[in-house]
Amino acid sequence: MPITCFHSHVSGSLDLLRNENKVVENIKMLCICNNMIYNRIKILRIEKGLSRKDLAEAVGVNFQTIGYLERGDYNASLELAFKLAEFFNVPIDMAFSPRPFKSMAEQLAEIRAAE
Repeated sequence: MPITCFHSHVSGSLDLLRNENKVVENIKMLCICNNMIYNRIKILRIEKGLSRKDLAEAVGVNFQTIGYLERGDYNASLELAFKLAEFFNVPIDMAFSPRPFKSMAEQLAEIRAAE
């Protein structure tokens, strides 16, 4: 293979690899964007003795939005997540997480094991 053909082949392969890397990055971003955000809204709401309607009015959304959030049918916007965390007076990562929350039993077991 002449050097010019080899260079052209390598250059073409590098371009293809760059395009594949861009596709992979775009797919990763789509996966991140479509991931479920887990929340403890229902638990926090019930602890305060609030109805969905009461909570919705307090944070300025439709009561159905609260139901969608609690069932995991809808991810809160960043603005709504902060409003809810502030309303419940908890750090945002105590109310929302990209991973499922551990049960109270699991958390207690970890605390006891660390003692």
